[in-house]
Amino acid sequence: MAQSSRSSFRSNRRRAMSDINVVPYIDVMLVLLIIFMATAASVNPGIVNLPTVGGAKTQTLPPIFLSVDANENITVKREGESSQTLSRLELGAFARTQAEKSADQPVVLAADKSVKYEVVMDVMAKLKENGVKRVGLAVKSQ
Repeated sequence: MAQSSRSSFRSNRRRAMSDINVVPYIDVMLVLLIIFMATAASVNPGIVNLPTVGGAKTQTLPPIFLSVDANENITVKREGESSQTLSRLELGAFARTQAEKSADQPVVLAADKSVKYEVVMDVMAKLKENGVKRVGLAVKSQ
């Protein structure tokens, strides 16, 4: 009887633990957190290398300004001329005549910020489809 009590005592003592020990995982996580915090502080994402335009040619032809207002009306303004209002259907004919005159004359497109992106892209696509090679976007400087 003494032997059976001894073996039952031994089996209770060697029973496997069914819980996961998470302390090492917490230690590793804290070390990784410290490493990431230290490297994030040393990395400066604000530096961007921009190309220089020292060799750019000066513009010989003045650009034509197209503006799209909040009601999606397109206004054309040429240097030294009065402004002209076009519909989206008339834009294709305007672009063709402009491309026939001078294909290298730039067109600068400005749009109201309430105009849908789709409308601006449609205007740019119509200009490109009808032979205008140089289309740019106007932005507001801060």
